[in-house]
Amino acid sequence: MTNGDTGEFAVVAGVDGSESALRAVRWAAHEAVRRGVPLRLVHVCYLVPVRHPRQVAPPPEYRDALLEQGRHWLTEAQEAAQHAEPGLVVSTDLREGVTSEVFIDESRTARLVVLGSRGLGGFGAMLLGSVTVAVTAHAHCPVVVVRSEPDGGTGPVLVGVDGSELSQAAVAFAFEAAAARGVPLVALHTWFDVDVSGAWATFPDTIDWDYLRKQAEQALTEAMAPWRAKFPDVEVREVVERERPARALLRHGAGAALIVVGSRGRGAVAGLGLGSVSQAVLHHAVCPVVVARTEKG
Repeated sequence: MTNGDTGEFAVVAGVDGSESALRAVRWAAHEAVRRGVPLRLVHVCYLVPVRHPRQVAPPPEYRDALLEQGRHWLTEAQEAAQHAEPGLVVSTDLREGVTSEVFIDESRTARLVVLGSRGLGGFGAMLLGSVTVAVTAHAHCPVVVVRSEPDGGTGPVLVGVDGSELSQAAVAFAFEAAAARGVPLVALHTWFDVDVSGAWATFPDTIDWDYLRKQAEQALTEAMAPWRAKFPDVEVREVVERERPARALLRHGAGAALIVVGSRGRGAVAGLGLGSVSQAVLHHAVCPVVVARTEKG
């Protein structure tokens, strides 16, 4: 049941009646305006089979009630989006199916998928909902997870850089985001991904830390050079630290408008959708987090 455009090349936001989803909708509305594209709001009704010795379809009254509730939530979200960005073209779509599968399918044609960190029914101790985890791991376009209320994006855009192909996808997204917002970009590279405080403390003279740091700084500068040339108006600050990547990203991201990470980093198993760094940042960052990807479709 669709109201409006087909959603191709739109910003797509998930709607489920939760305050977390409404925050994501408002963020998505601002982002759609920045990109000059429409906003598509999607709610998915999952019709759980009725408990019965034989698995049977839900009664029509049950289905109708769920669909009506979905329409109400979509209307509420559409009003929130248009209040945040008057004049924005907003369409709605009421779908049936498995929520994560629907949004992964939506990601094949969307510019961006935007989700709240946790929907209705989420446990208080859980930082991310199961749908958000599945979609960020398997989507075909960048996915943004919004936890807090949009603040106008006055802080810098922070991107993690590790030299991998997926890291380059994150860098590309980060430069575009910083340019659109008119804010600085912080490129963060951690040059030692192991806690060496105990293992190496007995013979620190065997490692030339200054040399390793200089090598890492040079590699980061070289990686940023073509992007600086492409986006000359973006102020760039390069940061190199001997620290675990997730810990450094969370610390530097405390005042950021956006944290951008790749879907997998160096050393990740090819079959996994998300690396440990991306997962840690998604679970603990306060600001919106983007999981960038190289492929489309």
